Amino acid sequence: MISSALEKTQVPNNAVQLVTTRDVIPQLLDLDQYIDLVIPRGSNELVRYIKSNTKIPVLGHADGLCSIFLEQSAEPQMAVDVIVDSKTSYPAACNSLETLLVQRSALDTHLPLVAQALIAKGVVLRCDAATKEVLASKLSTESKASESLHDATDADFDTEFLSLTLAVKAVADIDEAVAHINVHGSKHTDAILTSDKELAEKFMASVDAAGVYWNASTRFADGMRYGFGTEVGISTNKIHSRGPVGLEGLMIYKYKICGQGHVTAVYGEGEGKKRFKHERLL
Repeated sequence: MISSALEKTQVPNNAVQLVTTRDVIPQLLDLDQYIDLVIPRGSNELVRYIKSNTKIPVLGHADGLCSIFLEQSAEPQMAVDVIVDSKTSYPAACNSLETLLVQRSALDTHLPLVAQALIAKGVVLRCDAATKEVLASKLSTESKASESLHDATDADFDTEFLSLTLAVKAVADIDEAVAHINVHGSKHTDAILTSDKELAEKFMASVDAAGVYWNASTRFADGMRYGFGTEVGISTNKIHSRGPVGLEGLMIYKYKICGQGHVTAVYGEGEGKKRFKHERLL
């Protein structure tokens, strides 16, 4: 289909080629004099391998370990809706929820409602001691709670499950939540659920991630949903495009200067020198 489309353009037909086996990837990654950018889409293993084995700039992310901080002032039903959507609408996606951080003062009021809704959707909760104790006492013994609550390990908070499994942890406040995310997260997408605008702004300014949301599902991290058109990738890089990237996000700058024999020597700070005006001429 791509080849037939290129035949109608001035782009050479072999400008787009299909790599079908991994054994040729090392050869491709050596072509830094010809290839400007690599956008890997695939497994964690593949993306990490490519990032470690090429001089070509790489736009991509290896992990999608997204977290939500449930703060005490969040509207309970809103919190349920957002968390359930973030985890269950497509668990295998890189923008699905993997870690839920719950403020300790919200354990009794918010967590049981959220847990019930998640368990009803088939989610297994891997809880730290504080969250498991609350849920074990609050949830009905007739529910699926007993078989859906498990003890979390340290590794669970560094795991991208890509399934109906969620790590749950109690934190004292926003500072502890931010610290946890910045250590254990993958800089993809993280969210805060709160009614406090000041706390939301603090969270969004402090969390080091490509996407930071307030009262919204992490599943919104998508080029189409951002209005970028066809998504070519999601980047957690610190330069150029970050987050969901469309074709426009791949554009770079090219500077054109039109002069009439202009030279730099006449410009400067000394006597008789011209000053740069930096005014728009057109």
